Amino acid sequence: MRPIIQTSISLKNHEAINMRYQLIRLILRLLAFLPLPANHALGTMIGLCLYWLPTKVKHIARINLSLCLPDMSEQQRKTLLRQSLIEMGKSFTELGPLWLWKPEKLMRHIKGVENEACLLEALAKQQGLIILTPHLGCWELTSLHYASSRTVTCLYRPPKIQELEAVLNQARQRTGANLVPTNTTGVKALFAALSRKEAVGILPDQDAGNGGVFVPFFGVSANTVKLIPRLINKTHAQVLMVYARRLTRGRGYVIHFLKPEDDIYSSDLEVSASAMNRAVETCIRENISQYQWGYKRFKRRQEGETSYYDV
Repeated sequence: MRPIIQTSISLKNHEAINMRYQLIRLILRLLAFLPLPANHALGTMIGLCLYWLPTKVKHIARINLSLCLPDMSEQQRKTLLRQSLIEMGKSFTELGPLWLWKPEKLMRHIKGVENEACLLEALAKQQGLIILTPHLGCWELTSLHYASSRTVTCLYRPPKIQELEAVLNQARQRTGANLVPTNTTGVKALFAALSRKEAVGILPDQDAGNGGVFVPFFGVSANTVKLIPRLINKTHAQVLMVYARRLTRGRGYVIHFLKPEDDIYSSDLEVSASAMNRAVETCIRENISQYQWGYKRFKRRQEGETSYYDV
């Protein structure tokens, strides 16, 4: 009897996962149907709901803003909280266009590239290139844009819904990027790409789990990835920051490149990681409302320290 019950439960779980997958696909198609101004208008409404309701993401964002921007007044942080949740709403609705629009249609919404000379200078050195993209603005657009004209290998974290991974990979690779997962195989692929003097793309501002180093981020000790400093030190690749700024009223995006300070090339892991975090800060301060403040950036703390988050 027990195997029959277990099989029944397994089938129900599979059906539930499949229904959730189909629902996500439907939502993405509906979002992709909207022109970008209407898409972002819908995202604005979702963001306002996140702000006016007692949502978890609002609570986390408020804590992060208090930690990272203590010099702001309470009213200034409240205004920024509202703006950032509106931008978070847009980051959700624009997944439809980002994942499903034809590349040529998507690229028409890129209205400019700032500091592209930094990119051309780095490529001219033919040392390999590490492109660091914070969760800022329309961050998924940066790899799609770069891969449309150059070779790049991007590290990604597989989604919790396994059935969604094929859709995600197809979407992110459709302009030519090579995606590799966050495991040993993926890390080896990054080293191999840099040895061929190609580019790799990595998100530098996620909690590093058990293998991180604690260095300041906006003056707060943050568990930071060691992989990037090690890649820099072992491959002697060039490093650039990049983000895609979301224009108002759905008018499109502008890609921004930024040089980090020279300390990022230090052989001292903590010095390099600290410089990387400062480079992320610089990008954020240029476009502060479009950062993903609702992420638990300080989730893991050093031994003996209490959590900042009570959710």
